[in-house]
Amino acid sequence: MTTFIERPKFTCALGGAIVTLSSIHRTVPIVHSSGGCAQALSNTYNTAGGYKGTGYCGGTMIPTSSIVEKDIVFGGEDRLEEQIGSTINALDADLYFVVTGCQVEIIGDDAVGVTNRFKNGKESVLVANTPGFLGNSYKGYDVVLSTIVADLIEKKETKDRKTVNILGIVPGQDVFFRGNIRGIKHLLNQLGIKVNSFFGDGETVEKIKQYGDAALTIVFSDHYGIDTAKVFKEKHNIPYITADLPIGETTTNALLYKVGEELGIGPEAIATLIADEKTYYYSYLERILDIYSDIDLQRYAIVSTDANYAFSLISFLADDLGWVPHLAVINDTIDEESKEQYALKFKQLSSETKPKVIFEEHAGQLLKHIRQSWPDNNNEKYYDSLSPAFLIGSSLEGSTAVKIGATFLPVAFPITNRVVLDKGYTGYRGALSLAEDIFSVLVSNR
Repeated sequence: MTTFIERPKFTCALGGAIVTLSSIHRTVPIVHSSGGCAQALSNTYNTAGGYKGTGYCGGTMIPTSSIVEKDIVFGGEDRLEEQIGSTINALDADLYFVVTGCQVEIIGDDAVGVTNRFKNGKESVLVANTPGFLGNSYKGYDVVLSTIVADLIEKKETKDRKTVNILGIVPGQDVFFRGNIRGIKHLLNQLGIKVNSFFGDGETVEKIKQYGDAALTIVFSDHYGIDTAKVFKEKHNIPYITADLPIGETTTNALLYKVGEELGIGPEAIATLIADEKTYYYSYLERILDIYSDIDLQRYAIVSTDANYAFSLISFLADDLGWVPHLAVINDTIDEESKEQYALKFKQLSSETKPKVIFEEHAGQLLKHIRQSWPDNNNEKYYDSLSPAFLIGSSLEGSTAVKIGATFLPVAFPITNRVVLDKGYTGYRGALSLAEDIFSVLVSNR
């Protein structure tokens, strides 16, 4: 039986590989696939990723073998070899990375063998098998970074106890990835911790090669980046931990204490940092209290995002803003055991009300779940409606918000009705930015 995902919030593995590579400075992806794959997938993130842009070499600039019917019949390895050679000659880069599409994987082209012919040159040339049927875009992210960690990063016997690598924030899929990484760096830098990332400000391929000196890898996801973290552990003897994306006081404090325990940083230093950040945070957040109380800006909170965002957003809305967490819909494709473990997170909320947690790959089914979560109005004289409500999701949820009369803010991929530059929502200061966006939507029509 043929199945499909209605309104998926991700692309295929090749799409994830392309957007990951185009987000690393002076890196050129070389796509061994049909002509339309590279442009279509890259442009998906260029527009639906808050108008992310093409990066150093994305969009129509991406070199591709553009295989045709002849190559499918007789094999496309010669065409790939030609394309790698011409790309190295024509484009200046610090890293060239070959990724593959469905067609060439089905016919059995040896992209790894062809690419290895270029590894004796002065250029860094890597390759990974990333057919679309391998998985979704998150899988492409992990395959690419796992290859970089295994084949590009230099082994370091000596580790720096105050250096960490961070993973799990997937470029493009996290529309605010650069701002979110910057917010995490800001926090950890204040504890004297150096933060290595693949997509942050000022990161280069030469810097990435030195990431084997870290003492710890922090994966800001329970699902994505884990495979890469395991390669860091196996190849470079760097242990890893997982953490929720820190948005607001609760999740940020949990991150700081967890990292401090792993790196041997005393709780006094962490408490001092938290006190300083809280002073800054609440000195600005308190400005909204008058209008919050005067016109009652408390809302029923509905979140429909990926697993990286859902719990962190609900935690912020419920425990920081005091909203009523009603429904959390997670649109990822994850196994049943992982679903059960993730759902337990919501039991940690200090809010008296706990949200209903639903895992739904089909984003178009959100309206059905909202209606099922609240009793119908059977013409009662006094009916307690799900109102006022606030929906946080992607641009796909805009029409659903209109149908239920909810205010709406897109935060998760795909986002086509916001332009995102350096904005991020992590930490205390990122949470201020999120609160500003939320309350601006609420008062925008006054």
